[in-house]
Amino acid sequence: MSNNKEFPSELRYDLSSGDWVVVASGRGKRPEMFKKEKRIKEESSEKECPFCDFPNLKEAVSCFEKGKQVSELTENWSAISIPNKYPAFLPADDLEKRYENGFYLTMNAAGYHEVVITRDHKKSMGQMSVDKVREVCALYKQRYVSLQGEKNVNYISIFHNHGVEAGASIAHPHSQIVTTPLIDIDLNKALSKGKEYYENQKNCIYCQMNEWEMKKKERIVYENDLFLVICPFASKAAFQTIISPKKHLAYFEEITEEELDFFADAFQKALSKLYKGLEDPPYNFYLHCAPSDGTDHNYYHWHWTILPKTSIWAGFEFGARMEISTIKPEKAAEYLRKQ
Repeated sequence: MSNNKEFPSELRYDLSSGDWVVVASGRGKRPEMFKKEKRIKEESSEKECPFCDFPNLKEAVSCFEKGKQVSELTENWSAISIPNKYPAFLPADDLEKRYENGFYLTMNAAGYHEVVITRDHKKSMGQMSVDKVREVCALYKQRYVSLQGEKNVNYISIFHNHGVEAGASIAHPHSQIVTTPLIDIDLNKALSKGKEYYENQKNCIYCQMNEWEMKKKERIVYENDLFLVICPFASKAAFQTIISPKKHLAYFEEITEEELDFFADAFQKALSKLYKGLEDPPYNFYLHCAPSDGTDHNYYHWHWTILPKTSIWAGFEFGARMEISTIKPEKAAEYLRKQ
């Protein structure tokens, strides 16, 4: 076989998880072609929207007005958190672990399930100003701090589904916060790899990766004084981006007011560039943070991941548990930088 030309596909190893991904750029497209993908748009009016129905939002557990937290919901609200009307997890005093005929293990799905709603019915976070994104980020932190001391809360998941293909059942922009007594399997893997690396190298694997990215410059989409937005080396999807603090920080809930300013700037830039560059693609974003289980996880490094839905998982991805991306992250980052 000739080695004179570049091989069209690569297997790339994710240092932080131990996963391999396939970068099949030989099957792919030019970056701008991703914006031509057909989107499923769900249209709904404010009159039909449960998140625009002010009287039904009175049960808000936290409210923001013009960037400031307020004690109760008024007509001037800008971002709120309310209990999910159809929760997957419910508060419980006891997990009540039990076995079915001594074989299958089950227990109560104990926890909390909230919805974080922004005021504008049509404006996604990628279209919001930095100030508005900061309000949402401040609300994430406020709810995280409030929930982490509750019983049976070992892990707090904050996530956002944008677009029908990404699982958004209501068109109005909203995020969700779910607490569980368990730690998700992907985070567990990342914790294990991070701890192993720290014990062997006496350094944080994420700090090392950030240093490498700042040296190479190829995969950086945006940076400010405190945060990086990168398309990771082993991207699990085309145009995947990660927002990571440059400073070593294990616990998102400990973010300072100054850090929140810079984080909101980086987050808004990442979402805005995806919105412009891919013409409002569906995406999921989520937080990976050291859990609230009472264990010291200072070797970990929190970050947010944005995963655009640029392809549909099929048999190989499900069967082999190995994602295929059809554009090199270096090309994706170069394209997004220009947006």
